Amino acid sequence: MTNLTDALHIPDTQSARDDRHLAIQRVGVKDVRYPLRLTVAGVVQSTAALWSLDVALPAEKKGTHMSRFVAWLDALDAPLDAAALRERHGVMLAKLGATEGRIEAAFSFFLRKRAPVSGVQSLLDYRGRWIAETRGGVTAVHAEVAVPVKSLCPCSKEISDYGAHNQRSLVTIRIEVLEPALGPVQWHELVRFAEDAASSEIWPLLKRPDEKWVTERAYENPKFVEDLVRDVALALNADARIGRYRVDVENFESIHNHSAYARIERV
Repeated sequence: MTNLTDALHIPDTQSARDDRHLAIQRVGVKDVRYPLRLTVAGVVQSTAALWSLDVALPAEKKGTHMSRFVAWLDALDAPLDAAALRERHGVMLAKLGATEGRIEAAFSFFLRKRAPVSGVQSLLDYRGRWIAETRGGVTAVHAEVAVPVKSLCPCSKEISDYGAHNQRSLVTIRIEVLEPALGPVQWHELVRFAEDAASSEIWPLLKRPDEKWVTERAYENPKFVEDLVRDVALALNADARIGRYRVDVENFESIHNHSAYARIERV
């Protein structure tokens, strides 16, 4: 039986020297499913995130300590916001003895929505993502949200005697979190940037009066994919808390077997 004294003398192979003289830009673990807590519209939600964690490895070092990434995850004991992610990212780098690295967490979160006419309530899921990365001594934190909305084609409305084709669209917004004096942008605010720009937002639960409202709302508010991406970008430009961003819009076309797509970036 191995005793504690023997265990303390197990060789640390990862810390050995490597003579191939090749640095590794990113090495770590990916697709680790682990719990995450975050605050959405003032309420703490518990969810499961798909984590990818890595660091840069110097040319002379043989390997990194993979177990320390999971140990870092297990030590997350409070809801994660941008400030906490930035601080914990620094802890991860120190734990791995690295100066550069990256954290990415993809997850779902929910907002309770009230139908526009009947007022019935239900939960709609959104896809969120945290990204923290340090390169060249500079750390950047990004928040990303993917928001499903409804879009109606202006051209179809213009040329048809009645009706117009419409479809579900996905608006993906990624912003660099600057945390200025005005305070950080919250998850529900990112969602509103997308929903306010759409032909109509969507709901999980609708009664017939609500369906009528959504249909007519979209018909009176037609948007090309170009309109949608520009209107989201205009709203982001008007918010002093937001610096660099990227907006992607994909329309899952109902009269084609392909999607329409547009992107605007501010770098």
